Amino acid sequence: MFNIEEELKKLPAKPGVYIMRDKHDTIIYVGKAISLKNRVRQYFQSSRNLMPKIVKMVSKIDHFEYIITDSEVEALVLESNLIKEHMPRYNTMLKDDKNYPYIKVTVQEAYPRVMMARQVKKDKAKYFGPYTSVLAVKDTLDLLRKIYQIRTCNRNLPRDIGKERACLYYHIKQCSGPCQGYISEEEYRESIDQIIDFLNGNFNEVLSMLEKKMMNASENMEFEEAAGYRDLMNSVRQMAQKQKITNMSNQEDKDIIAFARAGDEAVVQVFFIRNGKLIGREHYHLTGVENDTREGVMTSFVKQFYAGTPFIPRELLLQEDLEEPELITEWLSAKRGQKVYIHVPKKGEKEKLVELAEKNASLVLQQDSEKIKKEEQRTKGAMKEIENLLGLDSIKRIESFDISNINGFESVGSMVVYENGKPKRNDYRKFKIKWVTGSDDYASMNEVLTRRFIHGKREKAELLEKNMDLEHGSFTRFPDLIMMDGGRGQVNIALKVMEELHLTIPVCGMVKDDNHRTRGLYFNNIEIPIDRSSEGFKLITRIQDETHRFAIEYHRSLRSKGQVHSILDDIPGIGPKRRKELMKNFLSLDAIKEATIEQLSIVPTMNEMAAKQVYEFFHNNDDENATKSNN
Repeated sequence: MFNIEEELKKLPAKPGVYIMRDKHDTIIYVGKAISLKNRVRQYFQSSRNLMPKIVKMVSKIDHFEYIITDSEVEALVLESNLIKEHMPRYNTMLKDDKNYPYIKVTVQEAYPRVMMARQVKKDKAKYFGPYTSVLAVKDTLDLLRKIYQIRTCNRNLPRDIGKERACLYYHIKQCSGPCQGYISEEEYRESIDQIIDFLNGNFNEVLSMLEKKMMNASENMEFEEAAGYRDLMNSVRQMAQKQKITNMSNQEDKDIIAFARAGDEAVVQVFFIRNGKLIGREHYHLTGVENDTREGVMTSFVKQFYAGTPFIPRELLLQEDLEEPELITEWLSAKRGQKVYIHVPKKGEKEKLVELAEKNASLVLQQDSEKIKKEEQRTKGAMKEIENLLGLDSIKRIESFDISNINGFESVGSMVVYENGKPKRNDYRKFKIKWVTGSDDYASMNEVLTRRFIHGKREKAELLEKNMDLEHGSFTRFPDLIMMDGGRGQVNIALKVMEELHLTIPVCGMVKDDNHRTRGLYFNNIEIPIDRSSEGFKLITRIQDETHRFAIEYHRSLRSKGQVHSILDDIPGIGPKRRKELMKNFLSLDAIKEATIEQLSIVPTMNEMAAKQVYEFFHNNDDENATKSNN
């Protein structure tokens, strides 16, 4: 048993990270401290100086743990990593996890390549970015190939020089042919150095080089080649023009950050300026900010954003002061390898740039607010309508089930999951029916539900025994409501399973009319009509359609792979031809089950031995099932 008072006495007066967990062992808050002893104890003292959000968080704490670090900077890095990994409920969260493209130069290779990358790895390559446009990256790479003729292949050079023929890029003069030994490492490296200058924003040298080549080609009356250089110069100028920003007095790298907030949401706008040129801008959403100070919002964003961004600019221009400016400056400087400066400008051009970022953030927030409201009404609002309709509280997770089969073929079951009104596709599950012979939807549904919840109970027990987080299990999260694709019959099957497994999960059926359209919900032995124009009705329809689609697609995919087969295939001596003739003559499995050995024997391709195998298969199984039922 975790005794908070006793554990508080054991806390060391050292820097580190503390992790708060609730009674389900779920991480609900992660923080860092220069002294774990002092910081963690503060949560459990007087709540007068604590924000309402933190007071509520403390009431949920069941136990905590901590990790000691050598310095507060290390604690800050670890805190950022843990927040990103576990997304605790009571931390201010950066919602956006955009995977922006970078340009990667493999300078560690003898003949480096230049390519687009989605992740920055510790592989000694140089990375440029992030860029906010994939198209811009592709255009840049295309331009660099045309100007510098760098390779795109993944051949191991110089080891593989001359082993294969030159590729198409060489023949269209977009590669200098290092794979054939047509260019030395030194000459190739010069081109790579110029590319790095180009990516750093130095366009003048490229333009000068292209102009010289254009003039030489023109003097030699090679006008077509000269026109090609002219076009390349125009492309470079266009790229340079797109990246210009007015009133920038220096050529340094900087990020300009400002935000606007409303209620529990905030939008942060970032301008990316490299070598005095605006290369892009992007906005990010934060949640859980309602009770945070403005300094707290800015601090949370800076810590989370730069924890996942490899490139650190020389200067940050911020709208608000940070809560820990010295610590964050030290951390960012260590990441960059050079001193990083953090300023909150109060006048001049820098202040105007921050104001511009704030105006953009406000505009995005204003535009998104209506969209967010509509989306919340469509999802959380719809869930609330269903709650009110059924008289239930706090429905967050709905699981819906369906069965799909074709007569004579193995049945399959589907489980789809909606959380807060949105599909949670990672939690969808498929079932191949194992215990039921033939197309019995009720028995098949009984099997699916039984397997799903027995598996979940078993996983919970195993994880609790190992003191592991329940989220590690695939079936451990139980729904707040079960929705069946059908009426009274399907609901009664589900209620029977709940009773047998001693579970108290409400069950309702999604009832359809004669035209196969949703008309209402069957709950507590009553059919409840629904307003067809309501968001709740629309959500129920989406859930029903999704459940049906998922089951049908699973069944179809198995059939297309030849994996769904007739039950007759399980009988020794019955192959595709005999199965086909049996189905052709008897039309259904039930008719085959009721047939005598003599009746089976007269089917084309069948003989007495095969007929006996079929007869004994079904009748022995019936005997076994009867024995099991009696037991």
